[in-house]
Amino acid sequence: MSAEPIIYGLIFVGVLVLVEGLYLVAFGKSISLNSKVNRRLEMLEKGARREEVLDKLRKEMQQHMDNKSIPVYSLLAEKAQKAAIAFAPKQLIMIMAGLSVVAFLGLTIGTNTEVPVRILISVGIGVGAVFFWISSKAKKRMDMIEEQLPDAVELMVRSLRVGHPFTSAISIVSKEIQDPLASEFGVIADETAYGRDIGEALKDMAERLDMQDLRFLAVAVTIQQQSGGNLAEILAGLAKVIRARFRLFRRVRAITAEAKWSGKFLSAFPILALIVIRLGDPHYYDEVMTHPLFIPGCIAVVLFLSLNLIVMRKLTDIKV
Repeated sequence: MSAEPIIYGLIFVGVLVLVEGLYLVAFGKSISLNSKVNRRLEMLEKGARREEVLDKLRKEMQQHMDNKSIPVYSLLAEKAQKAAIAFAPKQLIMIMAGLSVVAFLGLTIGTNTEVPVRILISVGIGVGAVFFWISSKAKKRMDMIEEQLPDAVELMVRSLRVGHPFTSAISIVSKEIQDPLASEFGVIADETAYGRDIGEALKDMAERLDMQDLRFLAVAVTIQQQSGGNLAEILAGLAKVIRARFRLFRRVRAITAEAKWSGKFLSAFPILALIVIRLGDPHYYDEVMTHPLFIPGCIAVVLFLSLNLIVMRKLTDIKV
């Protein structure tokens, strides 16, 4: 049995660990979503001026979609924006190139594959590891924002009921809750302090994060600004709606989890079976590989497996 597939997996895992380590070394532990002190406040406590912190955070939030035209980077831009990756696009591209070199060296030492194959696999590992890392960061960050939002809105309601203006309520939220939502609201608080309309700032955040609940919040605040009314009561109702949608979404996710994993298993099982058979008996398919229908059959199998993933994804993609 060949050890090359195990080496490929270990190199991929090593590359993932390396990119995470580079990220923490470059920006410190404050960039971690598990940090108890939000990143904006930590930068302010270190002596940075409010304008500098605002400019830095806004640049990090906007830089990825601003560079979406870069050919390779267009695959990562949207997820990198949602993940609020502090690396600049050029830095991420350099990291992908560097990880590809590391993977190539690892494959050269650990395997006997031909040079063109090693180059192709190394590029796939370098780009794929960064894409996987950014995707996991984005998913984790968006899940945390969805979970934090009802508590943040309820905190605004309590602040409004004790007499604080809405801008102060936003500022209180940015100080009292943890990242990632704290820094997002901190940017809004700073922007409104320098004259930006708060409804416009909330709408921009909702579009950047592509979250329906944040759009509800932006619309509620904008309507209240234009027509008046009790904002505390509006936001209290909104917090109940968001919390109910969040519970419903988690319930739908739990119900559809079996179908999603069934689709993934049914698509992955033939490939895994093929790998196991090839490792156990490398000559098992030698007699049929020369058949004229072998290549068309392989293409048909790949198409059907891909179609299975797409269909199962559509069947379980329930909008809440």
